Amino acid sequence: MTIAAIVVLTGLLAVGLVGFFADPLHLPPQLLQVLDQRASVVSMFIGAAGLVVAVVALLLQLRVDARQTAFQSSTTAPAVPNVPQTPPAASPVQRNASGGEQRAYGGDHIESHHNLIEKAVGVEHHHHYPPPPERAPGQIVEGDIPQRPPGFQPREQLLQRLADLLGDQIPAKYADAGGGAVAICAMAGTPGAGKTMLAASYAWACQAAGWPVVAWIAAETTDQILTGLAGLADRLGERHSDDDAAAAAERAKAWLAATTRPTLLVFDNATDVGTVRSWCPATGATRVVITTRNRAFLRAYQPLEVEVFTPAQAADFLHDWTGLTDPDGAEALAAELGHLPLALAQAAAVIVRLRLGYTGYLDLLGGFAIGDYLSAQSGDAYPSGTAQAILLSVTQAEAALPVARQVLPILAVLSPAGVPAPMLNGLNNHENSQVQIRQMLADLADTSLITFNEDGTAVLMHRLVRRVLRERAAHQGDLDAAISQATALLHAFNTTVPEGHQLWKARTAVEMLVEQTDTLYRHVHNDNALTADLLQLRAACGRYLDELADLARAIPLLERTLVDRERVLGPDHPDTLASRNNLANAYKSAGDLTRAVPLYERTLVDRERVLGADHPSTLASRNNLAYAYEAAGDLIRAIPLLERTLVDRERVLGPDHPDTLASRNNLANAYKSAGDLTRTIPLLERTLVDRERVLGPDHPDTLAYRNNLANAYEAAGDLTRAIPLLERTLVDRERVLGADHPSTLASRNNLANAYEAAGDLTRAIPLYERTLNESERVLGPDHPTTRVVRGNLEIVQPYTRASSGGWRRWLPGRLWSR
Repeated sequence: MTIAAIVVLTGLLAVGLVGFFADPLHLPPQLLQVLDQRASVVSMFIGAAGLVVAVVALLLQLRVDARQTAFQSSTTAPAVPNVPQTPPAASPVQRNASGGEQRAYGGDHIESHHNLIEKAVGVEHHHHYPPPPERAPGQIVEGDIPQRPPGFQPREQLLQRLADLLGDQIPAKYADAGGGAVAICAMAGTPGAGKTMLAASYAWACQAAGWPVVAWIAAETTDQILTGLAGLADRLGERHSDDDAAAAAERAKAWLAATTRPTLLVFDNATDVGTVRSWCPATGATRVVITTRNRAFLRAYQPLEVEVFTPAQAADFLHDWTGLTDPDGAEALAAELGHLPLALAQAAAVIVRLRLGYTGYLDLLGGFAIGDYLSAQSGDAYPSGTAQAILLSVTQAEAALPVARQVLPILAVLSPAGVPAPMLNGLNNHENSQVQIRQMLADLADTSLITFNEDGTAVLMHRLVRRVLRERAAHQGDLDAAISQATALLHAFNTTVPEGHQLWKARTAVEMLVEQTDTLYRHVHNDNALTADLLQLRAACGRYLDELADLARAIPLLERTLVDRERVLGPDHPDTLASRNNLANAYKSAGDLTRAVPLYERTLVDRERVLGADHPSTLASRNNLAYAYEAAGDLIRAIPLLERTLVDRERVLGPDHPDTLASRNNLANAYKSAGDLTRTIPLLERTLVDRERVLGPDHPDTLAYRNNLANAYEAAGDLTRAIPLLERTLVDRERVLGADHPSTLASRNNLANAYEAAGDLTRAIPLYERTLNESERVLGPDHPTTRVVRGNLEIVQPYTRASSGGWRRWLPGRLWSR
């Protein structure tokens, strides 16, 4: 139509311009007479041409609209489009001497990842869900607080009772709260009665009142509590770059105990009284709210029983959501569902979607054959009518939204604490996939089967809904398929987790992956469901935690994964051998060489037998065993093994392969440990030149080799070359890795060592003291690096009153952080 209008207007304009400029153009009178006589004819032809163009344009537009409609229909086909398959394992990569400590990460890295996490930008929230509440400047809101649902009932009396138990009014404005003992309230009640939503109501009030900190912690497991509090420490600026989850959680707890500003801490769905008690601050202005099904909490803290809706609240809820004005029908429906908020929400969503009345819904519910979907219940029974209401809602959603049939079971086997939106990006691979996925989830939120957290970054599903969906899947034989699809989704997310020194910056992504993988593992009911793909995820999580120095969680996870792989895959499967190697790495990281060395020895023997002597993984095992021998002081066995490994890697992989360069570095360090500096220094100098050429001057391994060469210069007494190289390495590591990275701490210790060797105690002692404080803070008092620094400082402190003429002493028993 636009084209037609342009044609007509252009023609008329041309005729008009000719007439207008007739005199200036000195057109012949005969031509003007013809134009005057034919003007109507010209206009008629121009109009006809415009009409033809308009018709053609209209037909083309109808064709485009038809294609778009067909495309939109194709996006809601019965199966979720392009659920990713588990990616193949990456080729083994040797993890080298990060920080000069000769980390023995052998070639067992199951995935190689390079991309950072992408989040949806500019995506509309579903229309039923309000935007996040406005926050006061500087306000910190941490955790997945649920959004306000449709038909929300404030329940003012319960909310006031909660405020009374916490010693407050319902929060209205921010004011300093002082110190004293912390106030704690535990809320319990029937599943689906609204405990979480009541806690969320209080959280919303605290946010609106401008409380400086509002934290929402999933508390079903210890790991969830650690992860949540560690995230809070991050937001508070209390977490240091190398803190593991437990250390960061302790910092958050200390801050909560010391603050005089009003702060809300919610432990949602807590299960164990002792665990929650250990993470509750004892003092401070923090208010703690606990939601739980474990009634033991009610005896430990101020109790609040959350009951179902009153008849009036239930009627108001149904009216607000459905718009129906049928009090008798609402009362009958509420009575049938036991006035349970969760069941009423499912009913209201179906009523709205199917345009039913209350009587029509009750007829539909009465004819629903629940035995076709669930087996006879054992253990905890569902509240009256709840399972029927949930399953009716599920079946109606699946009929209207075919995508629900696959998405809902996946969400049901992932974490009840919420599934981060980036993890769901793998559900669709179309061009605007994030928008399409968001629309699918928004449609599901309309059914009340899922919801979002306040800022829309995580998808939540009530635990009762999750349970019904899992039990239906088990009854129909589909639970293993749901676990397999969820595993594929997590594998896709795992490809966004970076390797190497970048992993420290992706700790949040690692915690997401660990939480979801642990939940998936807990739903495995037999070895048929415990697939190699799920074990691969578990192994990756264990390696990530080891690399993040979170050994308290890494070692048990790696031990369990090894046991599972030996049982499910067999003792000689390459993945089982990889698990054995990675567990040995973790033992070595913890300084437990009595367990690390035998495990390395067994792994090497098995790899030579199964994979062959020249396989890259076998060469990695030989390198790792040699390093463990060196760490144990057994240079007689370490050096020949390192020499053999270097020769084999040069032959198999080539002289410039990163693993070959790592072997050359490791052999040079072994020579230095043996006091053979005539072979150490030339080998390290050659390796550093090659490393800079191959990887660049700022690569973490290049910095490690520079550190090691400087240590060798110092050992040879050549402090004029050692100190400038150590100073440069420290500056570069602070810039590239960060001030708190373990390798940076090692560089700081080594530079202090060199200052000490030069007799410059005015620079050595303060640097030792600073490094010890930071190592204790970042790594903990018992970490091997912390013990080295503490030993170095204890040795040098007696000499602080040495003569002013300077002091220089070689300490042959010095521990080196290499």
